[in-house]
Formats: sequence, C-alpha cells, structure tokens
Amino acid sequence: MNDLTIWTLDWVPEGPRGFVRDLRLRWACEEAGLPYAVRTIRFEDRETNHLDRQPFGQVPYLDDGGLKMFESGAALLHLARKGGRLMPSDPAGEAEAVQWTIAALNSVEMVSVPWWFLRMSGQEDNALTGWVEKRLGQLEAVLGEREWLAAGRFTVADLLMADVLRLPAVRAFGDRPATEAYVARITDRPAFRKAHADQIAFYAAADAARAGQGAA
Repeated sequence: MNDLTIWTLDWVPEGPRGFVRDLRLRWACEEAGLPYAVRTIRFEDRETNHLDRQPFGQVPYLDDGGLKMFESGAALLHLARKGGRLMPSDPAGEAEAVQWTIAALNSVEMVSVPWWFLRMSGQEDNALTGWVEKRLGQLEAVLGEREWLAAGRFTVADLLMADVLRLPAVRAFGDRPATEAYVARITDRPAFRKAHADQIAFYAAADAARAGQGAA
C-alpha cells in the first residue's frame, strides 16, 4: 500500500488534459522514485465536495500518511525534501531551489496564467501582455547563462518552472531560444513523459467509463 496519495479530478474535458496540476505531483514522484496512488473527486462536484481538504475547491491535494497538504507548490516542496533527488542537501543549494520554486509561482505563473485566460477569451493583446513579455524576457536572460536554475543541477525548481513555461501560448510568445531549449530538454525527461502519458491515459479511461455508464 502506498503512503502517498495524489488526489485529482475523476474526469476533465480534453482541453486541460496534460496540464491538470496533479501532473506536477506525479512527475515529482516519478523523478524521486516515490511510489504513489491516485484517487479522485467528482468533476461535477469539484467546487463543493472537498472544501474540508482544499478550501478553494481545487486540485491537486496530497496525502502522505497522516500529513495532508493542498497547493501544488507546497506539495512539490514536500515531495522534493522527502525524496531527496529534487532538493539539494546543502543550505545554499536548498535556498536557491526554494527561491526559484516560489519565483515560478509568484513571478511567472501569476502573470502568465491570467494573460493566457484573457487570450482564450479573445483578448489577444491585453493589459498583461507587456508584463508577460518583461517577465519572460528576464527569465530568458537567466536561462541564457545557465543550464539549471539552482545548485547546478535539475531540482524541483526546474520541474515547476518548466511546467509553468510549457503552455503552448507561452512557448509560442516571442523569440526566446534559451527558454525553449530549457523547456524542451526538461519535458524530454523520462519521468515527465511517463507522468504526462499516465495522466492522458487516466482521463482516456475516464472517458471509457463514462461511455459505459451511458450505455448501461
């Protein structure tokens, strides 16, 4: 029996597949060699049926024995420390990995996701475009000078930053060769490819189950 359980939605439409954020936790477990199970909450009741575990009605959340966590960033830091492979053991390396993990969430994703939603709603050139361009340009300068964000090796910071940057709209925005090479290199890792394929297969199986229920 696995102590680690990742909770996610039992089904999602095709558009979000491959990007639902339980993928981040799956990927971290694959990188760290941590066995895990996946359990689900109902898509139809997603905003009301697990508020005791996730007060904003989101996924993923994590069980690790008696420890329960929500927010993908917090869960990633926990898994990185638990598995050891994704978090440097020295204080300076750990601090660098943590700061870049938080930067992925607060300085990049905080800007890129709202910008992407506005574009999805038809506002191609919206009020956040300049901000996104600036943030991605700043990151391009960093990635042009180093292979990894922290400690001279792949860490949880790279896992999260690459996941933030791999949105097709973000990858296609502007000319940033260092960033594109970084995302391509990291998403070619076997652990990412397995986690991604597993999530896609998970929702394909959910489609089949729903079809069977409809035919019953």
